Amino acid sequence: MVPIYDLVGIGFGPSNLALAIALTEHNEHAETPVTAVFLERQQTFGWHRGMLLEDATMQVSFLKDLVTMRNPVSRFSFLCYLQERGRLIDFVNHKNLFPLRVEFHDYFEWAAAQVDDLVAYESDVVSVSALADDLFEVVTASGERYRARNLVFATGLVPEVPDGVALSDHVWHNSQLLHRVSSLTAPKRVVVVGAGQSAAEAVAYLHREFPAAEVCSVFSRYGFSPADDSSFANRIFDPAAVDTYYSSPDAFKERLMAYHRNTNYSVVDTDLIDQLYRTAYREKVLGRERLRFLNVCRLDAVTETGTGARAVVRSLATGALEVLDADVVVLATGYREADPTRLLGSLAATCTRDDAGRFAVARDYRLVTSLRGGLYLQGGTEHTHGITSSLLSNVAVRSGEILDSVLTNTTSRVLASA
Repeated sequence: MVPIYDLVGIGFGPSNLALAIALTEHNEHAETPVTAVFLERQQTFGWHRGMLLEDATMQVSFLKDLVTMRNPVSRFSFLCYLQERGRLIDFVNHKNLFPLRVEFHDYFEWAAAQVDDLVAYESDVVSVSALADDLFEVVTASGERYRARNLVFATGLVPEVPDGVALSDHVWHNSQLLHRVSSLTAPKRVVVVGAGQSAAEAVAYLHREFPAAEVCSVFSRYGFSPADDSSFANRIFDPAAVDTYYSSPDAFKERLMAYHRNTNYSVVDTDLIDQLYRTAYREKVLGRERLRFLNVCRLDAVTETGTGARAVVRSLATGALEVLDADVVVLATGYREADPTRLLGSLAATCTRDDAGRFAVARDYRLVTSLRGGLYLQGGTEHTHGITSSLLSNVAVRSGEILDSVLTNTTSRVLASA
């Protein structure tokens, strides 16, 4: 018999991990526990492993962990993790709000291990369907079937590459960097395309790791733009800002996004900008310039050459072309939110859309549908909920709101048992 759950989560990155923790904490004190399972295609928990550079730091405060903004006394907090790892005092003495990225990933893994009874790894979801008005069925690639009153989609981000460019042996997205960099043997030149934090990190890493290679940084701006992490600007990531954004007319939503894009998109930490500039200036003084910045330029084309890749770069100021033969071209060209339409399948027809064809999403992150069962999105809601839609800043509060909605809208008459 196929078990029925109150909730099936599709994907198990930080967002659904935070939801699993919120659910676990609820069940510790609830008379009627919420039953749930989370389906994840990876073999183990993993979050942007390809960019876990050993010196890269988080861009959000450690207090914006999986739980603290929702439950400051949670045993799943980053501070509890540090205490268990024996580093709490050392971290306090460090006087830094921003942990190393590898450390925060270890924190995620530590938290995921505590709720692994709720997770089915190596479960690649291939379809979902409605068996009834308030009952869904989820099928995985291996044929496993799960039924639930509510589904929560957290399928993450998809690497974005320029039109007409295909990833290959010598053309990578930066998300693959650490997975593939070992294939480079004494490269003579590498090209990094992009103007954001990941691009700058990749440039610094490759320049350091390959001291004989020329590293070319290609971007359309005049220089790297600093991220605005000032106190007032950071309020755009506050939970209350979601309410403001959600209730605003569409025209003002667009203005808000334009005002505050420089808090997150195509911007770089000031310290890293300064480091790269110092490196470039030092090389100019010494007469050994390995770090090149091709600013006000775009990638026109890139092709495989058998032993590497040929990048054609166009000056946006003059139109002049420069051909760069490289061992590898790294595209640090960002991500897009995964479109849930494919997984929704026939359920997509039950969903309301706005005039732009985007899904209508209620304040509790629930898709507006003709069904009684709940379909929730963790990500893919920037058009309704603002810039924090796919970011860690609001993950704890967002997960709590989704759980509250599940509890409110799944009546005791249909609460599941697994």
